[in-house]
Amino acid sequence: MVEDLLGAIIGAGCAGLVYLAMAARVVKQYERGVLFRLGRVAGDVRTPGFNLIIPFVDRLQKINLQIVTMPIPAQEGITRDNVTVRVDAVVYFRVVDAVSALVKVEDYKFAVSQMAQTSLRSIIGKSDLDDLLSNREKLNQGLELMIDSPAVGWGVQVDRVEIKDVSLPDTMKRSMARQAEADRERRARIINADAEYQASKKLAQAAQQMADTPAALQLRLLQTVMAVSAEKNSTLVLPIPVELLHFLERGNQPAAPGGDGEHRLERGSGQATPGGGDTERLLDTGTPQTTPDSGTEPSPETDDAQPAAPVGDRELPSG
Repeated sequence: MVEDLLGAIIGAGCAGLVYLAMAARVVKQYERGVLFRLGRVAGDVRTPGFNLIIPFVDRLQKINLQIVTMPIPAQEGITRDNVTVRVDAVVYFRVVDAVSALVKVEDYKFAVSQMAQTSLRSIIGKSDLDDLLSNREKLNQGLELMIDSPAVGWGVQVDRVEIKDVSLPDTMKRSMARQAEADRERRARIINADAEYQASKKLAQAAQQMADTPAALQLRLLQTVMAVSAEKNSTLVLPIPVELLHFLERGNQPAAPGGDGEHRLERGSGQATPGGGDTERLLDTGTPQTTPDSGTEPSPETDDAQPAAPVGDRELPSG
């Protein structure tokens, strides 16, 4: 009798352990459990921890609440300005309502993926190429709104959508490269022209200042000579300024006659003399004047003088 009782107790304990093993469920921290009892949602969502269900009657479905990173396959489309491009993106979403994610949609991940692909193709057709390349933040926001609107009814919240890459045809890449090169060349020419204009204005001011102060031109010339002479392998060709020529010309002019011992030869035309011809006179400011036609005897100091050399048709006394 006792043996039968012990056997029954052991059997009941084993059956209880088997039932407990079949009824026990553990929900992780990042999960939520939805209990289906005979096909209907029963009770609230099961929180993380140890939970018991009725075997063969209840079924506990777990939903992951972590953020899911889903890449969107590259979509090829034609932009509003008729350029063929391939765009791929990535979408970040998470489940906020476990019951809706299980009841209202068959596979919420597949649904979000298809919605993201169709929204991306729609964004490509509504945008220009420049917007796809430079204004991605605005396109990301528009794409997020297009995906999040239907996903809210599925218990899914879209956190962020990012366009990863925009692929262009090779011909379009070459055209854009030529356009960028031409634009940079245009800006470089404008900058050079502006620099020349400013330099010409400064040079005009400097020229006006040098015209008002001629000595500044000489100082500038000397500075230029010093700068060029610093190079050992250069040949310096120094131009002579016009001011220097004027200075030399004034220095080479003959001095005015005056004082003893100064002689000058006057030559005139049109005055007749007894011997005929042009008048030639040798003037000595320190001695009396004599002419060959007068009868004046030469002075004793000039007796030993050398005979005069002939000048033209007449002779002039030497000394």
